[in-house]
Amino acid sequence: MSAPYTQLYLHCVWATFNRLPLITPAVEPRLYAAIATKCRELKCHVLAIGGDADHVHLFVRFSPTTEIATLIKEVKGASSHLVNHEITPADAFKWQGGYGAFTVSKRSMETVIEYIKNQKTRHANRQLIEELEKCEEM
Repeated sequence: MSAPYTQLYLHCVWATFNRLPLITPAVEPRLYAAIATKCRELKCHVLAIGGDADHVHLFVRFSPTTEIATLIKEVKGASSHLVNHEITPADAFKWQGGYGAFTVSKRSMETVIEYIKNQKTRHANRQLIEELEKCEEM
């Protein structure tokens, strides 16, 4: 029997606790690497990771064997554990409880990837797409 073929693209966004600017330049590379590693473990292919000092965007080709809530829980848990135990153990790092998750069509992939890769510039210039910045229900 052949393996199933899927094209399931998911854009996720979540913030630091109380939107504190905890994602510093010293923390960011290892934090993003931990997120990517956990995604691979969950059979999700990372297409883009980016963000600003108080939040992260993650765009993946999603595995149909992984639940969205499980992906987010595992990624947030592994990344905060790394920061708290290895990168900056003297500082308290915590994610907020909520998150946003949006399905993306294949034709919109490049737009979303570009949006995520340019997060710092977009935030500095206030050129945001509000719908893609939502981390929690209002």
